[in-house]
Amino acid sequence: MTSRLTILAVVILAFGALTAVALADVGYWGIFKPHFQSWGGAQVLVDLSILAVLFCIWMVQDARTRGINIWPFLLLTLAAGSFGPLSYLVLREVRASRRQLPR
Repeated sequence: MTSRLTILAVVILAFGALTAVALADVGYWGIFKPHFQSWGGAQVLVDLSILAVLFCIWMVQDARTRGINIWPFLLLTLAAGSFGPLSYLVLREVRASRRQLPR
């Protein structure tokens, strides 16, 4: 396993644990609720939305050059935020490591 793949796995596991705790505490919509209660919360939501859109644009372009079906990752990004791009990066790393293996 490459170091990048290890880092991505650790990030996904840690973020997944945090997400599970948040979902258990406030539920899916409860995660979004604070972002509609103040201008500061709205700014954070818009900022993260801009980042998600920019990352999706990059993923689409990158997936075209690599022959990857991007739709599962775009849908995952819409439904679960960072899990979409993180999963896409894991797939890229796995494919790259497979190309480096001697056959």
